[in-house]
Amino acid sequence: MTSLRKLGASDLEVFPLSLGGNVFGWTADEAQSFAVLDAYAAAGGNFLDTADSYSAWVEGNSGGESETIIGKWVKARGNRDDLVIATKVSQHPEYQGLTAANIKAAADASLRRLGTDHIDLYYTHFDKPEVPVEEIIGALDELVKAGKVRHIAASNISAERLEKSLAFSEREGLARYVALQPHYNLVSRETYEGELQDLAERTGLAAVPYYALASGFLTGKYRDGEVVEGARAAGAGKHLQTERGRKVLAVLDDIAEAHRVPVATIALAWLAARPTVAAPIASARVVDQLPALVKVAEVTLTEAEVERLTEASA
Repeated sequence: MTSLRKLGASDLEVFPLSLGGNVFGWTADEAQSFAVLDAYAAAGGNFLDTADSYSAWVEGNSGGESETIIGKWVKARGNRDDLVIATKVSQHPEYQGLTAANIKAAADASLRRLGTDHIDLYYTHFDKPEVPVEEIIGALDELVKAGKVRHIAASNISAERLEKSLAFSEREGLARYVALQPHYNLVSRETYEGELQDLAERTGLAAVPYYALASGFLTGKYRDGEVVEGARAAGAGKHLQTERGRKVLAVLDDIAEAHRVPVATIALAWLAARPTVAAPIASARVVDQLPALVKVAEVTLTEAEVERLTEASA
């Protein structure tokens, strides 16, 4: 059994790779999603990441498709107690924003779709600076006290707002953020390192980075002269035009060959070795994409390898 990692100061213990649910109901239909979820659980995975808005951007979808699929899978497998389910509030078309009333209504809607009586980790998806942190934390605290949410977390938030939120929780003795979900990977370090990372380290927050593979670029499938089709190809391919992107790929190739694992595994292993990071998030549309992701649980980079990647990605 792979060692689970403690999530910040919470009592949650998570697999070192969080399975992203953004593809469920988008590029993965229900059958594909079930197969990926089964394979992830079979590999020892227990940490599912979704949001109430996934995948409202798809024509014909209304939001909540990912939560619904996860809920059906959990019911079919009867494994709710084995899982740490994280979802998010603020972006669902019918539950926009972070007012107290919206947070509570959105949580109830997520619970219905997930078919559960509690959410293990509930994120504010995108901070809304027009809403006072006191209102946001107050509403989240009510959900915790009601037993609907075990722990709270934040995503896409400034260091200033995060610090205010933590200070208010401490001062009033209310539920406190235990984790932070930043945009962070080998070709996007400035989106986390600096103020946010320093604050997380200082206050004991766990980081659960999204875009861990830079929309697929860090899988190594984007190469000069090769055409990649897919929903994210344009965004991922742009990194190939940068010096940093090319340097990172070269070092990833070298280290992946030494460990005899896929490039994606090494990219995730670098993240997993970074200060504050508990588990990077990555998604798999089909089962064949999953082994490279869960293998991060078995790979430990040497200090020299971590340093080589850190230098290449500077």
